[in-house]
Amino acid sequence: MNTLELLTTRRSSKLLSLPAPDDAQIRDMLQAATQVPDHGLLTPYRFVVIRHEAAMQRLADTLDCAAQELALGEEGLKKAQRVGSMAPLVIAVMASIRKDGGKPEWEQMLTAGCSAYAIQLAAKAQGFDSVWISGKWVESASLREAFACGADEKIIALLMIGTGKEPVDGAKNSALEAFVSWW
Repeated sequence: MNTLELLTTRRSSKLLSLPAPDDAQIRDMLQAATQVPDHGLLTPYRFVVIRHEAAMQRLADTLDCAAQELALGEEGLKKAQRVGSMAPLVIAVMASIRKDGGKPEWEQMLTAGCSAYAIQLAAKAQGFDSVWISGKWVESASLREAFACGADEKIIALLMIGTGKEPVDGAKNSALEAFVSWW
């Protein structure tokens, strides 16, 4: 797959299974995440890699706690359980805003978002599928504590990564006229 094809056809997949990326592939994804635009070189992002059975169970338990903490009800608990077992690899992405860096918070948030997307692109380039999950639980004390979030950090993504069970092909949003103007 060439670069343009990767960029124009990447799609999210919620049906993920083994195999998952190995250590070298994960490192390549994380290296890609560090190459994003970063005004001031503040590196306003941080990652937690969740793999192996015990770590995945800890994530599932934490999501259950978050759903209870936020009073998301029975439906919220079911969704937390689905998310907790959605993929064989999860990379949590935190925006780590630097107040002392002299750059606006919004720029740093965009950089962190770009780093999450770079992970998804690098995963796809290596033959894996992914989906970016957020939801109310990213604001929960349970998940923030589990990921050791500081006061100036925000969980922006739980990137679920694995091998797609069903192919999701083709570009989306291809009717450019709906959101592009030409000068």
